[in-house]
Amino acid sequence: MIFIVYILFSESKNKFYVGFTSNLDERLVRHNQKSKGFTGNVNDWQIVYTEHYPTKELAHKRELRIKSWKSRIKIQELINNKE
Repeated sequence: MIFIVYILFSESKNKFYVGFTSNLDERLVRHNQKSKGFTGNVNDWQIVYTEHYPTKELAHKRELRIKSWKSRIKIQELINNKE
């Protein structure tokens, strides 16, 4: 099984969301359903970045590292450098 660290972007919120999953398609559908939580009140989340990891632990560690930056600029640089 492969685990995916992903970054989503919402145009209407003008915000990024960082997470990880083993099923990105299913996870994106859940993010775009109206529900509670950070991503729940809009439904225009789009995948703008992904990284693949062989274990859940490595993916979670990377997710936490990206979240710890608390910097929109660093996240945008990561996305731009991948392209």
